Amino acid sequence: MKRDACCSLNGMDMAGKVYCNLSAPELVEAALARGEGTLTSTGALRVTTGKYTGRSPHDKFVTDSAAVHNDIAWSSNQPLEEGKSKRLLERMAAYIQGREAFVFDGYAGAGDHRLAVRFINEFAWQNLFVHQLFIRPAQNEAVQPEFTVICLPGFKAVPEIDGTKSEAFIVLDLAHRMVLIGGTHYAGEMKKSIFTVMNYLLPKRGVLSMHCSANVGAKGDTALFFGLSGTGKTTLSADPNRRLIGDDEHGWGDSGIFNIEGGCYAKCIRLSQETEPQIWEAIRFGTVLENVVMDPGTRLVDFDSDAITENTRAAYPVDYIPGAVVPGVGGHPKTVVFLTADAFGVLPPVAKLSPEQAMYHFLSGYTSKLAGTERGVTEPEATFSSCFGAPFLPLSPLVYAKLLGERLAKHDTNVFLINTGWTGGPYGIGKRMSLPYTRAIVTAAIEGALDNVPYELDPIFNVYVPTECPGVPARVLRPKDTWSDGEAYDKAARDLARRFIKNFAKFGSDMPAEVIAAGPETK
Repeated sequence: MKRDACCSLNGMDMAGKVYCNLSAPELVEAALARGEGTLTSTGALRVTTGKYTGRSPHDKFVTDSAAVHNDIAWSSNQPLEEGKSKRLLERMAAYIQGREAFVFDGYAGAGDHRLAVRFINEFAWQNLFVHQLFIRPAQNEAVQPEFTVICLPGFKAVPEIDGTKSEAFIVLDLAHRMVLIGGTHYAGEMKKSIFTVMNYLLPKRGVLSMHCSANVGAKGDTALFFGLSGTGKTTLSADPNRRLIGDDEHGWGDSGIFNIEGGCYAKCIRLSQETEPQIWEAIRFGTVLENVVMDPGTRLVDFDSDAITENTRAAYPVDYIPGAVVPGVGGHPKTVVFLTADAFGVLPPVAKLSPEQAMYHFLSGYTSKLAGTERGVTEPEATFSSCFGAPFLPLSPLVYAKLLGERLAKHDTNVFLINTGWTGGPYGIGKRMSLPYTRAIVTAAIEGALDNVPYELDPIFNVYVPTECPGVPARVLRPKDTWSDGEAYDKAARDLARRFIKNFAKFGSDMPAEVIAAGPETK
């Protein structure tokens, strides 16, 4: 490893060594030498993240400064006093003195909307994580950082001093173009912090930032997949018959869509070569595997085990997926899919949405939080997350919804709501929707096979459901038919409809009447 004198640590006085822009093999070697992880039988670097095995949303803050105060939707973002943020940085600078640090300079955002980002890490494996997840500069390209992320998991906040809620903190100081992370070893906090930053910057340029995956077909037809963690964005977009643009975060501008990242962060609980071959093959040297169970002798990974967490993850460059689009750009999407994992088992597996229904369900963002994706979530919980990404939206959801509505109308994009959750009953009684059925539905939606089939109105959810779909039994398309007790289904469906209505009421008079009317009915 080498020290690069050109690497400043954002003004922090360093007495230790600074390793700047090491290659992936060098970072793997450093992580192994420092005892941060071990290699699996396929060559991936396996690490554990301690008690924080998922995001900690209650520990995320936005620095409340005069420069950004009027922009931020404070009803859904926690403020931290500017003085507290400054003191945290000072205390982190004192902590890192005499320690080694690893720096990666790269980009968030492909094409014309990229943001140069510097990551300063205490651990080599976390620097490998961002090296693989973000867009890597060309060889010998000089990057001039516009935003800095300082991630020191070993530094723990003191709530009484720092104004935090626990030892862990994720602080976005947008005015000073900096993110501070400490107290948690979960690397996903870095990824989602930069996504939040882009969700602040891009709409100001008239660009829609989106929590979605994207792929493109042989004819250049782009498709987007919105959904919260665990709903299938990564799995369904990694289609061997289509080219992957990106698995989680994108922007939609005047020229089309672009990937915000340069890698994938796939959930790998119950991963198998048969059902997800592309992700399976991507778990090799250079990939970071978080919190998987591994046999210490054979180094074989048990992907079925949730002994550490349900939220096991694999982080790898997008070009580990065969045929991935690099750089990650595509045309205006022909199809948009809203993915939801309905824990009640009452939503239809697929429904085609009108423009008004699309706006309603985008703003609702209904799904179930799945076990492990956030600290404290041990089984699926019904939740509404505006724009399928409320934890990452610094601005009002209406800003993103308006931009989406304009683009859907301008490009005549088809929108489908697809339930990847439960069928035949709620969680604990029913079963998870068959992945082959979901894949068949997605293929039919993207290829136009659902454009001319018969539809029937779901009287409770007020959406039109196809009565036939290639590769899917007709009975599966009508969720009530999969329940043994029709009355129990009606009761559960109306209960969920009431939840939709209660949640949507928070938008009040800001919503056009036709969008409100596009929601579920309780009659």
